[in-house]
Amino acid sequence: MNHLKQLSLAFLFFAVLTESFSQVDTTRFTNHGPQLFASMIQGSVFAKDQHGNDLIYTVVRGEPAHLLGYDLKTRELILDQALPKADGAWDLAQSSDGTLYAPGANGSLFAHIPGTQEVKDLGVVLEGETYLWNLSSGADGEVFGATYPGCRVFRYHPKEGFSDVGKGPLVENENYVRSLAFYPKTGMLYAGVGSKAHLIEINPKTGEKKELLPEKFKDFEFVYGLEIVPGLDGNDRLFALITNGSITLVYNLKTREFEQEIQGMDMRAIAGENSGRAVYYTSKSDLMSFDPAQSVETAQKLAEGVGTALAFNIGTDGKVYFLTSGANLISYDPKDNLLEKTKLQIPGQPIPIHSLLTAPDGKIWSGGYLAGGNATFDPKTGTHTFLPGLDQTEAMSVLGDQIFFGVYPKGKFYVYDSKSKWMPKENNPKFLGQKEGQSRSFAQVSIPERQLLVFGMIPEYGKLGGAMVTYDLAKEELKFFDSPVDKQSIATLAYTGTYVLGGTTISGGLGKNPETKEAVLFAWDPTTGQTLFDTVPVPGASALTGLIKGPDGNFWGMGDGTLFIFDPVERKVIFTQKLYDFPPFKSHIWRSAFLVLHPDGNIYGTDWEKLFKLDPLTKEVTQLTKNAALLVMGNDGTLYFKRGTELWSYRP
Repeated sequence: MNHLKQLSLAFLFFAVLTESFSQVDTTRFTNHGPQLFASMIQGSVFAKDQHGNDLIYTVVRGEPAHLLGYDLKTRELILDQALPKADGAWDLAQSSDGTLYAPGANGSLFAHIPGTQEVKDLGVVLEGETYLWNLSSGADGEVFGATYPGCRVFRYHPKEGFSDVGKGPLVENENYVRSLAFYPKTGMLYAGVGSKAHLIEINPKTGEKKELLPEKFKDFEFVYGLEIVPGLDGNDRLFALITNGSITLVYNLKTREFEQEIQGMDMRAIAGENSGRAVYYTSKSDLMSFDPAQSVETAQKLAEGVGTALAFNIGTDGKVYFLTSGANLISYDPKDNLLEKTKLQIPGQPIPIHSLLTAPDGKIWSGGYLAGGNATFDPKTGTHTFLPGLDQTEAMSVLGDQIFFGVYPKGKFYVYDSKSKWMPKENNPKFLGQKEGQSRSFAQVSIPERQLLVFGMIPEYGKLGGAMVTYDLAKEELKFFDSPVDKQSIATLAYTGTYVLGGTTISGGLGKNPETKEAVLFAWDPTTGQTLFDTVPVPGASALTGLIKGPDGNFWGMGDGTLFIFDPVERKVIFTQKLYDFPPFKSHIWRSAFLVLHPDGNIYGTDWEKLFKLDPLTKEVTQLTKNAALLVMGNDGTLYFKRGTELWSYRP
């Protein structure tokens, strides 16, 4: 084939390719950039480099997260390296050969040699394990790690690679190994499991397992933290934090008995003197110490208001060093009771957008994932404003000039008077209350004619059944109602004019497998809290999401890629049609499709990583772009969605 002919064919191919994508005008898309930034640090550890220099490492959340290293003497930043595709790391550990390890993204593990600038991705630890929690260094250069969702423990050795320590789940039907501690004197490994608590002793060489947790704690959620401290005469002790009670159990590794239960101990990190005479910890922001052989009632308060420790170390100089969640590096000298504090400079990182809202003034609000915080974007001026003070916002709603927030963790509710200044410390936004046993409020609907907000909930870890919540604006009253559909949670809500219409998900809190097979559409009376009726619009769908009032006055929603239309008067589903393929159910689904009825007559939506247009008459779907999630419409009809940390807009 001659050169001219090759060029002609190439041009023809390019022309055909260009024509096939011409229906989407890319100039209609605008990237407004990251909206939220944070300097939230997570996994932290004191370490030494190859020359014996003392260092402190931490991970700052972001997309991507960054591994940061500081010189302990100078407090200077000596390492700032991205952890590709990771948004954070809950733990760090230095092995006996000096290698620093960090859990990464999609179940992978990172390695770093202190004193160098390189971070290496070692790959996925165990097939099917998508998240790593605690790490613990073992013997001879090995490191152990805790995984989700398979409730497994892996071992990594530089010469031998990865292996499955427990040869499968440590506990059947559980998802989390949340904490680990290796005991070098016996070579045994201790693992904390959830979302129903277990404390497992495991022999990493044989895989043999033994349950240690006392029976009375079996209905608790997690063994969330584990630490081992030295004791006199070999009476070393394992400290184990049990959540939904904040109880730390003290287990004597020599006598194999539980000695005491401690309330209020921060268990992200503690440290014990080699002499065995003292253990250091933080509690309610105070630095505390006591002899682990004695009752915690003998504990002394060494310093007030220091914060929550993420990592502890007792130096060769006898000083106690610790890094707090507020990035304060603190040294405490027990000899003269002298405390010194240095604020580490943590480079802020963009964090994922987790929720979106169009406010009464036309600004686009966003909420940040995990690190929390909120931000506004003014489409008229292009101005971004960061608003700190709230934890992770799951969803927002507007009623009049007030903005309501459903906040994780612990199912909290806040209201903000948008006519006044954002001042969280001065009660704006104001805390309204929370529901015990409930965690997240993704589903919300505002009913102006009733001066009422209605929230649908996802329960806490290890639980099924999402509650309903109402807030009466006139009475300033928050009311809670039991789950309208047994063993299902609330994924979407709409108001028909006479009753609330809701769609469920078969999922509950993390760590709990569904016990039902298909999601339900239900009608709910917000006055009485009674479920009026329910139906299954999409047989086999794991979640119903995206409920809106459609152009025909009926209610449109999605169930695992299938459109359904519900007549609220006749109380029946009048139409269903599969629009696109949807992935099979895995661990959970809380929200999926977001739909908006646009003034141009079309319905726009995001679902399963795409932005699409739906013609209400023909039901034809046009994909507009990939990598899109969440969706709100601005006052001028512009559509806003997110791509990770970035806010994007599309002008139909």
